[in-house]
Amino acid sequence: MLDLSTTYLGLNLRTPLVPSASPFTQELDGVRRLEDAGASAIVFHSVFEEAAQKPESVASRPALDHYVSQIYKAKSSVGMPVIASLGATTANGWTEYAKQIQQAGADAIEVNLYQVPSQADVAGAQLEDAYIDAVKVVKAAVKIPVAAKLTAFFTSMTNMAKRFDAAGADGLVLFSRFYQPDVNLDTMEIQPTVLLSTSEALRLPLTWIGMLYGRIKANLAGSSGVHTAEDVAKLLLVGADVTMVCSALLRNGISHLHELETGLYRWMERHEYKSVTQIKGTLSQLRSADPAAFERSQYINAVKGIKNVVLTGREAWRILAGE
Repeated sequence: MLDLSTTYLGLNLRTPLVPSASPFTQELDGVRRLEDAGASAIVFHSVFEEAAQKPESVASRPALDHYVSQIYKAKSSVGMPVIASLGATTANGWTEYAKQIQQAGADAIEVNLYQVPSQADVAGAQLEDAYIDAVKVVKAAVKIPVAAKLTAFFTSMTNMAKRFDAAGADGLVLFSRFYQPDVNLDTMEIQPTVLLSTSEALRLPLTWIGMLYGRIKANLAGSSGVHTAEDVAKLLLVGADVTMVCSALLRNGISHLHELETGLYRWMERHEYKSVTQIKGTLSQLRSADPAAFERSQYINAVKGIKNVVLTGREAWRILAGE
């Protein structure tokens, strides 16, 4: 019997398959269906601090009351861990929301550091410090584990990962996806557009998890581009502790979780792996004979690949032209 178990944020999980925040985690029925389909844990849908401050305590806001009530009901209805997703804008918001979420029974908190750096007078270093401070504030407010969900838009991702590690983050989720707007040419308006990811989006978390594995204490979660069992296996090979799934479930339905688990099991059988623990980090930079070549070879091989595609295309045209 193969062992698919893993550990994330101090939680012992049956498999590395964790549905991330989505419409499925907004309703109790969806949470139950996710557990029935094989989810080892879930990231609850996100709650965000309101931009407009009110005189009363932030903790008494209806949105928060509703959220913590849902957390409580979910924890009372399922046996798997429930990870809350929190986005705030002030130190008081991070603190009060986190405390209420912990009291509701959440097993961990995912700090959603989603901010578009659009202010020209705010330097990158200032934003980075604010992200680190947010993690510190939440860690000081609660006793449950805290993960930081990051964007990929840092000048030095490795340095930031180490800073989050030093700030006490128990896990890093790589990465958030920015949903960019589009232009409606009929109405001449800017409109929001949500595009589901594909397996191609896996490359970014794959690269950075591969380079961070073994360098920091925090657990690593791969997010974006997890659609097939092969995608799951790739993230585990470079060092992910868990793989988070969203777009694949929205596109294929909750039952797709079972297909991912079955596919991972069969892949492990074919490659004679006995456990997920045995897989983790096998192809990480840490395990590379020449760590410096890990990044260099990525670029060199990619360039060679592009040249081969160009040459193949030209050759095809010569054949078609009868040359």
